[in-house]
Amino acid sequence: VLRDDFRQPPGDVVVAVGEPAVLECVPPRGHPEPSISWKKNGVQLSDKDEHLTIRGGKLMVASTRKSDAGIYVCVATNVVGERDSEPAKLVVF
Repeated sequence: VLRDDFRQPPGDVVVAVGEPAVLECVPPRGHPEPSISWKKNGVQLSDKDEHLTIRGGKLMVASTRKSDAGIYVCVATNVVGERDSEPAKLVVF
């Protein structure tokens, strides 16, 4: 089972360069419990990127750079399939 509705989709975030940014996502209910990954501008983000931390449903950027700005989507995945959240915008000024 994987429902359509995210319990908490990510919201838009506006930060200054160098500030931390956190995008939060609570995936839809599912069985088995869905895992979460993130896409930025349509491209899968790697949890190997030291600049980013993906923990639970949170995507954390310790110190934002101009290049972090973009459209982020939370992706919930389990054996049934995957669901994309509504897009959230990260604005870095």
